[in-house]
Amino acid sequence: MACDTSAKGSAGGCGSGCGTGPANAGGGLPDHIRARVEDHPCFSEQAHHHFARMHVAVAPACNIQCHYCNRKYDCSNESRPGVVSELLNPEQAVKKTLAVAAAIPQMTVLGIAGPGDPLANPERTFATFRELAKTAPDIRLCVSTNGLQLPQHAEELAKYNIEHVTITINCVDPDIGAKIYPWIFWENRRIRGRKAAEILIKQQQEGLEKLVALGVLVKVNSVLIPGINDEHLAEVNRIVRDKGAFLHNIMPLIAEAEHGTFYGLTGQRGPTNEELTAVQDACATDMKLMKHCRQCRADAVGMLGEDRGAEFTLDKLDAMEVDYAAAMEHRREVQAQIKEQMKAPPQPVAVPIEFVRLKPPVAGARPRVSIAVATKGGNVVNEHFGHANEFLIYRVDDEKVEFHGVRKVAPYCTGAEHCDEDQSVLNGILEALSDCTGVLSAKIGIEPWEQLEAAGLVPNADHAWQPIEQAVAEFYRELAESGRLPKASAPEALRGAV
Repeated sequence: MACDTSAKGSAGGCGSGCGTGPANAGGGLPDHIRARVEDHPCFSEQAHHHFARMHVAVAPACNIQCHYCNRKYDCSNESRPGVVSELLNPEQAVKKTLAVAAAIPQMTVLGIAGPGDPLANPERTFATFRELAKTAPDIRLCVSTNGLQLPQHAEELAKYNIEHVTITINCVDPDIGAKIYPWIFWENRRIRGRKAAEILIKQQQEGLEKLVALGVLVKVNSVLIPGINDEHLAEVNRIVRDKGAFLHNIMPLIAEAEHGTFYGLTGQRGPTNEELTAVQDACATDMKLMKHCRQCRADAVGMLGEDRGAEFTLDKLDAMEVDYAAAMEHRREVQAQIKEQMKAPPQPVAVPIEFVRLKPPVAGARPRVSIAVATKGGNVVNEHFGHANEFLIYRVDDEKVEFHGVRKVAPYCTGAEHCDEDQSVLNGILEALSDCTGVLSAKIGIEPWEQLEAAGLVPNADHAWQPIEQAVAEFYRELAESGRLPKASAPEALRGAV
């Protein structure tokens, strides 16, 4: 499985040297694009460590049905797209945005992503954007859409200086689309089957081309559905790249039965970590792949990986008084400081090393392995193993450290009195990290330490508060020197010999 590499230099491509290394914010993106995403946590791997985002749930209706989607309102205990605790009208959304921006000065982006489709609710969506463009001009506006109504609204989106749009494109083949979308609502009619998929795909492609022509940066989301579109996503990647999308986010299907989706109720499984990695690697040849996606709720607030929405419910907003002019000045100062910090190279905490190229102490190749990292953000190892609700995955060898993805988990500890009670939670973490060699965290208890080791993972808490890339590099060197790395496969040995 490999993505076509014949088309280079398109508006969305970045040449064969495109990478995902941590040494620059855009991961090999052209300078003009990197400058436009440097403070956008959903579009930049580096920015997501430092900047926050929020979604406002003003778009309840949807014009298509996806087999993996079940929109839930008044729901606070699920973290996935399409779920919200409170639906807002445009006035409430603006009020909430100003309150969040004043309380969280790192917040740079306001997005509308549902719980339905923003462009199936154009009046509510554009009323929100219109008012925010006047009252909070320092906040970037963006939208996420299924693309069915995108061609009709592309120029309107650009009119409000919406520089970033995400389109969910799961296929470019109507036969495959018929297995994902049971129906669309188009021109006042419900259309089903292959015909529905044909219309949706045509609209998505036309909308993508229009946005690129208008100078809008386009990210494409694709849900990886084993047995449905897994072999097909290489073709999706090639086509959206050639049409000018600059970033592709290949996400795992979420299909637990308790969510009530068609796929969940019919037993359609999600991809394994290895399957997701294989597809992402195949499509990373000439196009930047996004790997830090959290598949956020439609009302998410805060840094990626956290949700502070409960602090800004409608009843609490009524008691808040916001001086946005003063808040905006404070936001400028905070964000300017963050950008200066991002320009500085990582400062070593212990032994100075060059982590971009790690020289082996002995001749011969050492294998590339995956290391899981527990972090609260800030690009440092700073989270207790038991408190982590996600682990960042880094791949490392003798040449480089690179960010590879995010694994969501249920926290093993929810307080001093609630650890070690549910073995199934720890089993879920062990399964999520089963392809890793080691785990870095700020702290870890004896019980999970022993179970990690029994499962073949090496736990480590000696690199707390170090920059992540440095900690991963040093941990890798320690594993090598102690003989705890797995043996290199034949391809890796050949790679290390040249």
